Amino acid sequence: MELNIFDVGVFLGFISLVVIFSMVKSRREKTSEDYFLASRGLKWWLIGFSIVAANISTEQFVGMAGAGAGNVGLAVSGYQLLGAITIVFVAIFFLPKFLRAGIYTMPEYLEYRYNPVARSIMAFYTMIIYVFVTITAVLYSGGLTLHKIFDMDLTKAVWLIGIAAAIYTTWGGLKAVAWADLFLGSALLAGGLVTMVLGFKAIGGIGTFLQGSADKLHMVLPADHPALPWTALVVGLWIPNFYYCGLNQFIVQRTLAAKSLRQGQLGIIFAAALWLIVPFAIVLPGIMAWQLYPDHLTKPDEAYPMLIRNLIPVGLRGFMFAAICGAVISSLASMLNSACTIFTMDLYKQHIKPDAAQSSLITMGRIMTVAFVIVGCLIAPLIRLIPEGVFSYIQEFQGFISPGILAAFVFGMIFKRAPASAGVTALVLNPIIYSLLFILFGNLPFFEKIGISIGHIAFLNRMAITFIILIFIMAVITIRKPLPEPKQMPVREGIDMRPAPSVLWLGGAVIAVVVAFFIIFR
Repeated sequence: MELNIFDVGVFLGFISLVVIFSMVKSRREKTSEDYFLASRGLKWWLIGFSIVAANISTEQFVGMAGAGAGNVGLAVSGYQLLGAITIVFVAIFFLPKFLRAGIYTMPEYLEYRYNPVARSIMAFYTMIIYVFVTITAVLYSGGLTLHKIFDMDLTKAVWLIGIAAAIYTTWGGLKAVAWADLFLGSALLAGGLVTMVLGFKAIGGIGTFLQGSADKLHMVLPADHPALPWTALVVGLWIPNFYYCGLNQFIVQRTLAAKSLRQGQLGIIFAAALWLIVPFAIVLPGIMAWQLYPDHLTKPDEAYPMLIRNLIPVGLRGFMFAAICGAVISSLASMLNSACTIFTMDLYKQHIKPDAAQSSLITMGRIMTVAFVIVGCLIAPLIRLIPEGVFSYIQEFQGFISPGILAAFVFGMIFKRAPASAGVTALVLNPIIYSLLFILFGNLPFFEKIGISIGHIAFLNRMAITFIILIFIMAVITIRKPLPEPKQMPVREGIDMRPAPSVLWLGGAVIAVVVAFFIIFR
């Protein structure tokens, strides 16, 4: 797809505005709290847009839309819709505990609840997943989109995205990322809705779409569905959702930077409401691509790029180009900032240089941002060799850490006398148990050939099995060796911990909309 001079001008103007504005807003970062937590001064509307921009990227535009065009259909929206419910619970139950403790990172909370070993294990796991899965997958999906739509070389597109995100992330930290997200989050949602409207027009209207795609418009799939059975919605999907929405640094970091509990809670509810747009802006267009171009989709991940390439008229292409680049840049910047925060605060400051000055912490954060970009850009093009697609790649490999992390947090919050050994055991056993389930029930060709694989269990159900086993083990350890008295968590002074009075009914409204969506498209 070619861009005319006007399109190029729109693209360059929008991206330049975002980068310059965010860098100006973050030019006075002097301490680690300034750089990593935006001086703990973010307000609700900025938190909400930043969460959405961090969450919705080309891994959704490419991966989720591809799943919609593939054998999952509208049911893939369950990730975002149930995520909206999950994040409401995070606002009410998790966030007060995190803000009261005054933590920088999620691994830091595990040190206060259990011990430094638990903190270091989670930090190490998180770094591995960020660098080799999430950052890499976002770079790949963004590069693939630019490659398919604008015929840009995949490797060059990956490096272009990585460099753009690294510039303002390295400069201004979380505050620069959050202000950029305000523009980028708005653009990507608007771009998705524009694509949906053009898709309806190309198909011949909503009625024609509903009739032609009826088999794909179901939120509840059979129990034997290979990717997303209804059993996963009941049990398995909640595990990655609670991990992703409540314990994942690059989502939660915005709320840790909230000016007050009220601002943090309202920001989360605002983000949950915006997430309700995702099925319309991303998944439905993916299904439209399947209906419009069934003979041209060689891979499901090509659905959204093909739709944009064929439907977006001259004059809007520059905006869509900016929205797509903005989507991946915002998510990548968020992941980079969170990865360097965890490395700097949980690994470098804890184990390498405990007496590091504030300026040294900021410098290390900037160095690691650049390092993570380089590693991600080198690995990202290799994801094209994975046949299942980028979305499945991300979700599958989260299972190696998310059940154990969720078990450690939730069990420790509920059972005050759970010992440190219970939390550490859950974290250590998670990748071992999930690896065994992955080998035995993952339908891997290699293990099937040598007779080890004995069947198939959807990866979300494998996560649920892992989580249940870990909770059982933690319960046994706690019964045998409980703490003599509950651990005292730190209390941060000077923060307004009064909850938002409207959080319950606003959160209830979000949950009601999600339930209605499932009923309509059951």
